[in-house]
Parts: sequence; C-alpha cells; structure tokens
Amino acid sequence: MTKARLIPSLSLEALCPAPVCGVDEAGRGPWAGPVAAGAVILNPDDLPEGIDDSKALTAAARERLEVEIKARALAWGVGFASAREIETLNILKATGLAMCRAIEAMAVRPVYALVDGNYPFALPCDVKTVVGGDGLSLSIAAASILAKTARDRVMVELDAVHPGYGFARHKGYAAPAHIAALERLGPCVEHRATWGPIRALLERNAA
Repeated sequence: MTKARLIPSLSLEALCPAPVCGVDEAGRGPWAGPVAAGAVILNPDDLPEGIDDSKALTAAARERLEVEIKARALAWGVGFASAREIETLNILKATGLAMCRAIEAMAVRPVYALVDGNYPFALPCDVKTVVGGDGLSLSIAAASILAKTARDRVMVELDAVHPGYGFARHKGYAAPAHIAALERLGPCVEHRATWGPIRALLERNAA
C-alpha cells in the first residue's frame, strides 16, 4: 500500500510567533555553482494555489508560482553563497549564510523561522527545524520554490559564461553529461573544489 504524500499547510505557522517565515535551500548537493536559499512570509488571506515542495512541481509550475508568491506574500527574500564561499566555509555553513542573506533581504523582518531539515542554523531570528518541512509547511514549500527557481536561473546564466559543461541542463549536479564534460574540459571556477571528484581532477591536472 502506497503511503499518502503529505500536503503542506499553514498549521505549523499558526503555532509560531508572527511574523513567521519559511526557509529552505536549493543546491547543497551539486558539484558546481552557488547554494541558494529562499525565505517567505505568506499572507494567509491571499495564498497562491498549488504551493508545494519544489521537487514535486514541474519547472513551469515553479516559475508560475514564483511570480505569484513574490506578488502576494507579505515578504520574501533570496540569498546565495558562492562556490568560493562553500569552499571556504564548508557547505553547511555556506547554506546558513545564504539563509541569513535571504532573511536580511526581506522587507519584513520575521521573528521566527521554520527551517526545512534538522540543523538549527544561526539565523537573525528564532528557529524551529522541521524534518520534511517542504511537505508540511506552506511557507517552507514557498521558500523552496523561490530558492530553486533563483538557483536554476543562475545556472542558466553560468552556462553562457562557461559553455560546454551543460549547466543549463543539469544545474551542476553529477549527471553523466557533466562528468563527461569535466573529463574533457577540466573544472572551471564555478566548480566546488572541496567535492572529492572535483578535487581529484584538479590534482590530476596540476600533476
């Protein structure tokens, strides 16, 4: 019997001091590009229809919802940490930095944040972690959409700057086409040298 998928709601937000934002990231796992974070304070009286975990939506649905969330939310923000910051800080701390930047970019400063996952990042407000939060909280799901669409857009831009790697298609993840391009071209400045396969290629090329 297939387990029913959880649908995000505002029940978690109702338990927190207002204003409360949802926070989520995109791009912790890729070999290249920045990590992105989104933060959203939804208006409970003006919710876009169809908000869900970004991974459960098509690219077209994410892009439509991105526009609606930005137009109808009480506040929203997006932040990034670069590939160099990921190398300097490590991916966990860089993710926290991107989340801080997303919250700092908001027109309304939240007093509470619901953060997807189980790691209590040090953010400029109180934090409650929510495992599987993008399937439980509408605010976290909305944040996941903003983070994903923003990062995808950056990777398309990086594809034009660094042609040949296919960033626009695989967004920097370890796809077969990306691996083949790395073998052919070697890493570029947007690759994260702390990732084992990238570091091995850099060391091989240096030798």
